[in-house]
Amino acid sequence: MAQLIFIIISVAAFGKAWQNFMTVRRNILLGQDEKIEGNTAERWRNVLLIALGQRKMFKLTIAAVLHLFIYVAFLFTQVELIEILIDGAFGVHRFFAPYLGILYPVIISTIEILSVLAFVATVAFLSRRYFLKVERFQKPELKGFPMFDATLILVLELTLIFAIFSMNGADAVLQTKLPEKYHHVSPFAISSWLGPSLLGRWDAHLLVGLERFGWWLHYFVVLAFLNYLPFSKHLHIILAFPNTFFAKLNPRGEISNMPIIMNEVRTSMGLEAMPNTPVMQEGEMPTFGANDIFSLSWKNLMDAYTCTECGRCTASCPANLTGKKLSPRKIMMDVRDRVEEVGKSLDSGDIRLINKELYPNDSVLTAQNFADGKTLFDRISKEEIHACTTCNACVEACPVLINPLDIILQLRRYEILTLSEGPKDWTPMFTSLENSGVVWQMPVEREAWVRDVV
Repeated sequence: MAQLIFIIISVAAFGKAWQNFMTVRRNILLGQDEKIEGNTAERWRNVLLIALGQRKMFKLTIAAVLHLFIYVAFLFTQVELIEILIDGAFGVHRFFAPYLGILYPVIISTIEILSVLAFVATVAFLSRRYFLKVERFQKPELKGFPMFDATLILVLELTLIFAIFSMNGADAVLQTKLPEKYHHVSPFAISSWLGPSLLGRWDAHLLVGLERFGWWLHYFVVLAFLNYLPFSKHLHIILAFPNTFFAKLNPRGEISNMPIIMNEVRTSMGLEAMPNTPVMQEGEMPTFGANDIFSLSWKNLMDAYTCTECGRCTASCPANLTGKKLSPRKIMMDVRDRVEEVGKSLDSGDIRLINKELYPNDSVLTAQNFADGKTLFDRISKEEIHACTTCNACVEACPVLINPLDIILQLRRYEILTLSEGPKDWTPMFTSLENSGVVWQMPVEREAWVRDVV
């Protein structure tokens, strides 16, 4: 019966988690297609050094070391999780022990030591948020659910550590009280002395109950975390790998061209248009930049889902440091919130959200005919995107190669080129650039000095 219950719970939980992850995938693909180019070997190097090796994390040493404790503990604990899956499905106990021999207690001892380090790190992270009040964790965008999200994951981490030591500690005592069922597997680094010290006088039946409680608690925490992950900032533990692989390899300061604008400039200079690129047709008014998630690329949306909300981008942003409204972290969070909003609306199937002006005959809501009357500008103010200096500090600071600047530039391009709006202070610069090719208003042509030299 216990095996049947375990299998039913597992199938239901993993099935629901798969459904949630597929929803995230669908949401990311709501963005425009983006061609990924560059050296594949360099991309894999980024995955190994930055996503797996966390190289950029160590620009802040204390936070990096604490994060490393939790990260490595998470990786090693998967060995115990695999064993729980096998034990639960086949009704055995410590399946790996007889096959791994002396290596088994070494692995479990490593997990226990790492769990203690993870406990220290978790308490430190809670203290940094609630007692030390590290400045980058006190920004307005972290109020409400983001702070709850971070706290919940840390509490689940503590619960998992409690489950591990409850299970292993009770097991260590039962190895001497019920050796016929709990066979001896050599001492574990911590539970072999902690268990007898705290639980040595407990009745065997109570110990069996505690061991099962710890075992089930461990498994339920994992299932809860797995199903909560698609709604949490901690989705980055999965998406960090594809996000670093697909990150742009071009120099940080290089800003992507708009092919139509580039060809318009070339034509005005008497040059031929670039081959295989769009050309503006007479009377045509194309849309430049982006005003919503549908006009951003899927990579931009993956960036938003990968955001760790660590705030390193905002902490290094010169605009934010001088008191301006811009926060690159908030930009990424706003994009993700908008994607989630659109995704839930699409799942609702509400036909009132169909754009009847363009699709009068449609009766099924899709991403193509969706229109709820909202855009990213309902979440991101123009004051925020105007404050950006395009210095790339946020891009350089991100530990998982997220590019908030690309989204800011897309929003700016839409405002200035499509809406013909923008700060009044910028208008003279654009006018001068269009008329004389320089950003300063000058009474002479830009190339006038050449005639004097000749």
